[in-house]
Amino acid sequence: MTAKIAYDDVEPGTELPAQTFSVTRATLVQYAGASGDFNPIHWNEKFAKEVGLPDVIAHGMFTMAEAIRVVTDWVGDPGAVVEYGVRFTKPVVVPNDDQGATIEVSGKIAAKLDDNTVRVDLTATSAGQKVLGMSRAVVRLA
Repeated sequence: MTAKIAYDDVEPGTELPAQTFSVTRATLVQYAGASGDFNPIHWNEKFAKEVGLPDVIAHGMFTMAEAIRVVTDWVGDPGAVVEYGVRFTKPVVVPNDDQGATIEVSGKIAAKLDDNTVRVDLTATSAGQKVLGMSRAVVRLA
């Protein structure tokens, strides 16, 4: 696969389609099984509160993975992402109810770089708080 977005068709400020992702306790158990990260802060409410967290929290790598989906869905090829990094600023708190939590992600082209690449800056929030900082991806376009 190759990127479905052409380098010449984007400019700094171009916004990617925003997305909202749901996270429930069941999602966290599934992710723990897939990732091998069974830290009890991600599934045991009593333990999470004992270590000072407000409740069970989503895995940081899960949050990071959900955020980059805005880019991979937009570009049409996960392999087009050549670099990606974030800072974890706040946890995604996942209450024990049917709704769970949501992660809202938006992105925009911050700069056009060399070799048909662009830098995409992402904003990820949950419960009105920014959960990822310095969330940036470099993407190779067609």
